[in-house]
Amino acid sequence: HRMNDSFSCLGWFSPGQVFVLDEYCARYGVRGCHRHLCYLQELMEYAEGRAVIDPTLLHYSFAFCASHVHGNRPDGIGTVTIEEKEQFEEIKTRLLSLLENQIVHFRYCFPFGRPEGALKATLSLLERVLMKDISTPVPADDVKKVIRKCLEKAALINYTRLTEYAKIEDTMNQATPAKKLEDVIRLGELCIEVLQQNEENHSEAFAWWPEVMAEHAEIFWSMYAVDMDAAFMVQPQDSWDSFPLFQVLNNFLRGDAHLCNGTFHKHLQELFVPLVVRYIDLMESSIAQSIHRGLEQETWQPVNNGSATSEDLFWKLDALQMFVFDLHWPEPEFAQHLEQRLKLMASDMVEACVKRTKAAFDAKMQKASKSTDYRVSPSVCTMFNVLMDAKKQSAKLCVLAAGQEINKQWQQYHSKIDDLIEEAFKDMISLLVSKFVAVLDGVLSKLSRYDEGTLFSSILSFTVKAAAKYVDVPKPGMDLADTYITFVRQNQDILRDKVNEEMYIEKVFDQWYCSSTKGICVWLTDRLDL
Repeated sequence: HRMNDSFSCLGWFSPGQVFVLDEYCARYGVRGCHRHLCYLQELMEYAEGRAVIDPTLLHYSFAFCASHVHGNRPDGIGTVTIEEKEQFEEIKTRLLSLLENQIVHFRYCFPFGRPEGALKATLSLLERVLMKDISTPVPADDVKKVIRKCLEKAALINYTRLTEYAKIEDTMNQATPAKKLEDVIRLGELCIEVLQQNEENHSEAFAWWPEVMAEHAEIFWSMYAVDMDAAFMVQPQDSWDSFPLFQVLNNFLRGDAHLCNGTFHKHLQELFVPLVVRYIDLMESSIAQSIHRGLEQETWQPVNNGSATSEDLFWKLDALQMFVFDLHWPEPEFAQHLEQRLKLMASDMVEACVKRTKAAFDAKMQKASKSTDYRVSPSVCTMFNVLMDAKKQSAKLCVLAAGQEINKQWQQYHSKIDDLIEEAFKDMISLLVSKFVAVLDGVLSKLSRYDEGTLFSSILSFTVKAAAKYVDVPKPGMDLADTYITFVRQNQDILRDKVNEEMYIEKVFDQWYCSSTKGICVWLTDRLDL
């Protein structure tokens, strides 16, 4: 027989074998119905022995026998004996049991969808076997009920074999919490792989019953949920190692139209909501403390676009927002709540950073010298850079994603941060310019000593005239002018070199020029009467 060949014939006879059988049956009067009943018995024995039999071949023989038994052959001349009818009923029961078993074990009877189209043909044969006669179609609900029952059993078998393959039962009872979590994550990845294989290889066969396949997947996940919950119960408090598990499962579930926000997906969200909220609470407290401690000990040395504290703050805020974004929370309301909370948190943190930086700048300016020896310190430039970086980061960290409904209160809150930063810039520029103007006032005050008619001017003129007989004496006040020019040029160079944003450098220079010019004009106007 060809079933013993070295290659698979799927139960089909060779052309030579068909010729011999046809000749034998014709010569010895073997009835056609009897012949196909024998075929069915032999083929089912091989199928029950785990040989791969083409369901189309079974379907052909079963349909031939059914047309005789039910007496409605197309040619109208079919006959059947009582023994053949009884044998047909036995074979029908046996074939139904075989088909149900193959559907229950569809992953193993039709691995990777092979033989191609075999599972679809099996489901078609199942529908034919369920028919009471050859002309009356079986109700769709009856077929769905049988397939649903088979897939419920399939979920249990698939998950059991998967845990045996992963050796989960051996480790879950004795392993440490970290090991249990690692095993559950690995098991979750294997579950996803199984369902993806089902979708790729078997979904076409079950295309008429997508909701039944979705129920099969939910049952499959419900069994996984038991192991997942058991691993979660033993995890230490405030342990964040389980977030990768949520990301792995959620990224798969949210991409499936039937499983997204289904029973298991909602259970997963309920499990992680407290963990996410707790994590954000602790991170908010930690970031607030790091700002307080960092700015107290801040040396204002330049680090990238700002200071060490500001860089650390903006990195942490961005990392926290990216972490929550990468969760891709499936429930829209809670996802929007998380985003709004993080944006508000970022706004509060940026506001605290700006206010503390402004206070440090004010303190620095109060201690600054008013002589021409004053040079803008690198720490002052760093404070400017911190505010510039805060303005750039707030546009990313404090603004809601496009498309979200933004209420009036939120718009006012965000505009408040922008206004705060702009006001801080104005105040800092004004303070710095007033310091430069104070230096100019000091220089002009010294030059006032050279006004004609003053006692100091008379003494100085006499001294200069006496010394001019022996050496070249510069004009009075030129050394003071040179010192001031050096003061202006060096401070301009420092600002251009240390401050990152050209626009604000121009604002400083513009106000400095206007204030200086105004001060000189007033000073010269006072000299007109002398």
